[in-house]
Amino acid sequence: QVRLVESGGGSVQPGGSLRLSCAASGFTFSTYAMRWYRQAPGKERELVAAIGSAGGSTNYADSMKGRFTISRDNAKNTVYLQMNSLKPEDTAMYYCNAFTRDYKFGVITYWGQGTQVTVSS
Repeated sequence: QVRLVESGGGSVQPGGSLRLSCAASGFTFSTYAMRWYRQAPGKERELVAAIGSAGGSTNYADSMKGRFTISRDNAKNTVYLQMNSLKPEDTAMYYCNAFTRDYKFGVITYWGQGTQVTVSS
């Protein structure tokens, strides 16, 4: 069945870097746009970054622009999020999301279980 498995989270000091990975299986990865979301305790889930199915277009939330980079390797069915210059406010659970539109069923989305990122001294 469909699986999205995030990894690469952990604890880092402010200014540090992490690289998150999301390994996908059970669907045609190369036809889906991929997104990273994050959610801190007690706060709403927010979009971090998005990338088109072929990797040719990317989109970032303003607070991440210039610090985060989303990329994908369709041969490996994996999407990445490189996070640099991390700030305490980046602390959250980070989720991988797959997105497409089907002509009969409309929007199809899949979610991973998340990986925790903690930025603190």
